[in-house]
Amino acid sequence: MRTFLRFEDFTTGLALRLSIGFLVIAASLALYQVITRFAFGSPSTWSEVITRSAMIWSVFLGVAVAFRHGSMIAVEVIQQTLPPRLGFALFMVSNAMSILFFSILFWQGWAMTERVARQKLSALDISIAWVYAALPVGSVFIVIAILACIIRGYQGEWTSGHSSVVTKTELVE
Repeated sequence: MRTFLRFEDFTTGLALRLSIGFLVIAASLALYQVITRFAFGSPSTWSEVITRSAMIWSVFLGVAVAFRHGSMIAVEVIQQTLPPRLGFALFMVSNAMSILFFSILFWQGWAMTERVARQKLSALDISIAWVYAALPVGSVFIVIAILACIIRGYQGEWTSGHSSVVTKTELVE
């Protein structure tokens, strides 16, 4: 378990760094697009495509980090009103459903990436599959992060609301 949690710590850290990098690329190219469009009157044709692609990658990689830190939209309001055992059960069920969703997204994202491999991005001579690959790649990072959340939950580290961590003894009571 500890080895997997260390692995997840590494993969989520990598996803965070990559997400930040793609966000910096997107912001820089968006600024470049605005400058070329309004200052020079000649908009760049390629920067908008790369900006969108970088934002897609940033989002799909950033979701793993959000799961790791418990920042995803969750059923916390319901968890807070339930007794600790039921709240924990809801925590586990919601994570299991998320794994199911992102496993399907991986499968379908992989299939879509293969289908569009011969298509090119507009204004660039690059396969659009590089953009679609964000779905399966991001899904792998996300599933790893969710599995780590489940492991931490079984170890007694799950949040019941924003301010407190419910311990194993509270679950027994």
